[in-house]
Amino acid sequence: MFALRQISARRSLAISSYARGPAKVPLFINGEFIQSKTNKWIEIRNPATQEVVGLVPEATQEELKYATDNAAEAFKTWRKTSVLARQRVMLDLQKLVREKQDDIARAITLEQGKTLPDARGDVFRGLQVLEHACSIPTLLMGESLPVSKDMDTYNIRQPLGVVGGIMPFNFPAMIPLWVFPLAIACGNTCVIKPSEKDPGAMTILAQLAQQAGVPNGVLNIVHGSVDTVNHICDAPGIKAISFVGSDHAGKYIFARGTANGKRVQANLGAKNHGVIMPDANKNYTLNQLAGAAFGAAGQRCMALSTVVFVGESKKWLPELVERAKQLKVSSGFDESADLGPMITPTALKRAEDLIQSGVNEGATLLLDGRGIKPKGFEQGNFLGPTILTGVKTHMRCYKEEIFGPALVCLEADTLDEAIELVNANIYGNGTAIFTNSGSAARKFQDEIDVGQVGINVPIPVPLPMFSFTGSRGSIQGDLNFYGKTGVQFYTSTKTVTALWRSEDVSTAQASVNMPTIR
Repeated sequence: MFALRQISARRSLAISSYARGPAKVPLFINGEFIQSKTNKWIEIRNPATQEVVGLVPEATQEELKYATDNAAEAFKTWRKTSVLARQRVMLDLQKLVREKQDDIARAITLEQGKTLPDARGDVFRGLQVLEHACSIPTLLMGESLPVSKDMDTYNIRQPLGVVGGIMPFNFPAMIPLWVFPLAIACGNTCVIKPSEKDPGAMTILAQLAQQAGVPNGVLNIVHGSVDTVNHICDAPGIKAISFVGSDHAGKYIFARGTANGKRVQANLGAKNHGVIMPDANKNYTLNQLAGAAFGAAGQRCMALSTVVFVGESKKWLPELVERAKQLKVSSGFDESADLGPMITPTALKRAEDLIQSGVNEGATLLLDGRGIKPKGFEQGNFLGPTILTGVKTHMRCYKEEIFGPALVCLEADTLDEAIELVNANIYGNGTAIFTNSGSAARKFQDEIDVGQVGINVPIPVPLPMFSFTGSRGSIQGDLNFYGKTGVQFYTSTKTVTALWRSEDVSTAQASVNMPTIR
């Protein structure tokens, strides 16, 4: 855990220094790191060892109000800052985040458990969205049309106000970087609640934002659980909410937030299918399946957790099992590890129970990763790669998101049957087809009812010039994260019709100085 103990009302801390023993994670409000006055604390545990590495406060109602009030006050001046000034802050911030990628990644591995290379990827994919936010002058451009003599109609995008962010545990850097840079670049202010399980990355990002010139009150961090979420949903000063997480929490936040008149985008659960055609490149496909199913211990909303073998491709299963057996499970700090632990004992038990439910309902357990105890990390929340075959769509292990390194395998005789199977699932986050047939790929992309499609790409998360377009049961709200729809979410459109009569022009003295805009 980074040395957060020393932070009170100071504006900086030594990012690379470590403290011995659990430290109390501070709030970040109005440009200051402050210790909560709460008497309720949540333990942060290293999931590889169960060691307590930090304490997160359940922020008091007074502290939550203080954060929201300061964000609302800061909005009054930040919204008037020129788009070029906001762009400069984003440019400086992306430079600082790039320089501190390894520090952020180490905090992620300590608190969340994923391997260090995967944690670096977590930061890098978020950094790409931050870099795209640097093009905010172009992203905010509106449209204009002369509609009559001396009359123009044009639209402008204006910030909403205070944006609340409720962040998940599985991407403690990437998802916050999807949210607060673009929201701030659009002229909003933010109140962010990182996951209580791994707040370290967001704490470092707040430090870097301050160093980059984000003014006091524009970015604020609050901590807690249900009461903090309810405050973000209920506070009149918060105008919009960005959420990524589970179905249960997301539906609750969407319903409560929208009932209070807020704009809400909520990314929920997923059951991402990989469709394997017999003509696919076998070696490439099996390698991609193993990485997409088991990487990050399966704790990705875009993990390829379900595979549909079409026709003769089902004969590849034994080779997939062999590849999965070669993956090393250990602490994320182990340089040779392929996947680390799951986030909590509760998450581990839930995944193990869903695996057992598959066996109980008639599936075949080709590879059982339960009970694994890596040497030196026997107390960790480890689940090894697991493969279930003969899975049917009525089984719990298929209907529910396992969110662990478990791959459920189904079979289909034809591509049409595979497409029908995928489309019948309630989720629409991502899917992929592996094939060497352009015709099959074209048919799949046209007929599949899923928001993000990979063709020989197992995890088709779009780059930030596009948007994260999960669909159906995987999202609530109609505007997606980042890209053009991200800008639309964080702004409102105002349309102006203006008349300036040419006959009213008057002569004035010309200016010969070079015009400048700041």
